[in-house]
Amino acid sequence: MVSQAMALCLVMNGRNTLAGATKTANAVWEGSLMDGKGSITSVGSGAISNLGVTWKARTETEEYTSPEELIAAANASCFAMALSHALSQAGNTAERLEVTAKCTFSLDNGPKITTMDLHVRGTVPGMDADAFQQAAEQAGQNCPVSQALKGNVTHNISAELAS
Repeated sequence: MVSQAMALCLVMNGRNTLAGATKTANAVWEGSLMDGKGSITSVGSGAISNLGVTWKARTETEEYTSPEELIAAANASCFAMALSHALSQAGNTAERLEVTAKCTFSLDNGPKITTMDLHVRGTVPGMDADAFQQAAEQAGQNCPVSQALKGNVTHNISAELAS
């Protein structure tokens, strides 16, 4: 039996083919941790360039981005894809999934990411709230980004159907 994470990689041009990819990001940091600044200079796709990052953005303000914000974005998009796939495989194609990810960075006992809260609001015709919650929890276990964080970060998943 193929996991949902693997199944996400299996469909390519209508054939069951294992596909994979290596993604690249480049960053520069100048100065000390507290007073310095950096940027994500580029990503392989070209979708991001010269995106500023500072220590202060991690702990105080939102003027720039932070690694945690980018991890939240990655987890939200990956989770949405995993849930969409699971719902479709069960015969309940979602019309719309809105995912909010909140990644908590803590300085208690050393800097670390402690929690990822995922909340999904979905429009899924013919599905009840309990089944949607169960599908969301299963998708959280099969999402490759969630799997990468597993064992290090507490994951909380909540789901609601749009009315």
